[in-house]
Amino acid sequence: MSPLLLPAAATVDITMPEVDWVALSPMLVVAGAALASVVLETALPRGSRRLLQVALTVASLVLALVALVVLVRDDVVTAGGSLAIDGVTRFVQGLLLVLAILGALLLADRMPDGEDAFAPQASAVPGSPAEDAVRRAGLVQTEVYPLFLLAVLGMLVFPAANDLLTLFVALEVFSLPLYLLCGMARRRRLLSQEASLKYFLLGAFSSAFFLYGAALLYGYAGSLQLPDVEAAVRAGAGSDVLLLAGTGLLVVGLLFKVSAVPFHSWTPDVYQGAPTPVTAFMSAATKVAAFAALLRVLYVAVPSSRWDWQPALWAVAVVTMVLGSVIAVAQADVKRMLAYSSIAHAGFILTGVLALEAQGVSGSLFYLAAYALTSIGAFAAVALVRDGAGAATRLSSWAGVGRRSPVFAAVFALFLLALAGIPLTSGFTGKFAVFSAAVAGGAEFLVVVGVLASAVAAFFYARVIALMYFSEPTESTATVAVPSVPLAVVLGVAVVATVVLGVVPGVLLDPAQDLGVFLAR
Repeated sequence: MSPLLLPAAATVDITMPEVDWVALSPMLVVAGAALASVVLETALPRGSRRLLQVALTVASLVLALVALVVLVRDDVVTAGGSLAIDGVTRFVQGLLLVLAILGALLLADRMPDGEDAFAPQASAVPGSPAEDAVRRAGLVQTEVYPLFLLAVLGMLVFPAANDLLTLFVALEVFSLPLYLLCGMARRRRLLSQEASLKYFLLGAFSSAFFLYGAALLYGYAGSLQLPDVEAAVRAGAGSDVLLLAGTGLLVVGLLFKVSAVPFHSWTPDVYQGAPTPVTAFMSAATKVAAFAALLRVLYVAVPSSRWDWQPALWAVAVVTMVLGSVIAVAQADVKRMLAYSSIAHAGFILTGVLALEAQGVSGSLFYLAAYALTSIGAFAAVALVRDGAGAATRLSSWAGVGRRSPVFAAVFALFLLALAGIPLTSGFTGKFAVFSAAVAGGAEFLVVVGVLASAVAAFFYARVIALMYFSEPTESTATVAVPSVPLAVVLGVAVVATVVLGVVPGVLLDPAQDLGVFLAR
């Protein structure tokens, strides 16, 4: 028999991508801390984990913020073109790390009775003997800290992603831990688990839309990198059907994360059912990361096809502002009211995004910072209002709170006034920034709708303030707990940011105005 003839081995030229480790140092610090946190969960006895987990989480986030400010100075596209570190990325990552530090402090907060916001054992069936046993044993759940760090890691990668695959991976990395964290509330366990399931199911649908859209855009451009997609659009290299369908499905996945109508249905249920510290962090950080990714997609990947997708997003912005503001008026629960407020604010930010000019980027970034810091402070304040069953979120329980706790009422009223966009608060400056960008971009109609929606929103904010100050306390009026040190720090930072960004907005608005152009463009 003749010997078997094998073909000559083909030579494959593999070039390793260059990685700028310094530019990625903030993300690497958080990734290392997340892995170390997982190791602590498995290596240490349960009783000694909490203090180390809190210290590791806060220290790693502070170190990542220092690395971002001190080390990351240059604009680079690294990791084989999958990550773009530019001015917008640094701004958003810095804001996300500040929010993450505040979020970690909220996770560590304990009420005067010694309990935190999380079930001692999330796997225990609500109301079961197993749940009663772990509660009586005084067990404290610390799995929330590695989950939290993983969510932060995904959020840091999300605004830096320069290709669709990296964008999808980052989306899943920060979404999956949040699905779990939403179902871990200590009280109202069934409501919390229902919120987690709704968030997971609808989030899975949105991820499928996103991935299908990315596949269609790959079929159109032959590349997953955002600048290559834009080059293909300019050259008219593929089928318009693939381009429009891919862009639409991709944007749907991102609009779900920013709570834009009609992809908002998860927001009020999840915000109400999730543990309040998780709601506070989600309301701020998720919106910042998702809008930053939306900006990068619209401004880098498909700006040349704006005449095709811009009218649809105009309609989304209009119905988001109107529906969020109108439905919030009918809410009888504070967390649901703030959830619909969050939906309305997503519409306001979209007006800046749709300007499609450098001014729109800077205005949107400032609005995101102003809203996020105010929102996390508002939810932190909600955590202080207690009744016998835990957090008192029914509006009827807030009657007369301002007479019993005037300092608390003043702080919460400040946050509500900022969310309403009253002058000399950060909310007013943020709305002025995005509305000015919209006018410059020819979107005067969106500004008119935004002003009218803001007037409607001012009503339900003012209603809560009037309820706190002008209603007589009753037997059902909730009590306001004395804030712990971590919670006091969060409230203090939020109050200072809300005032400073309203009175002296230039401290953040001027730097944001220099970030209107993405590196990849």
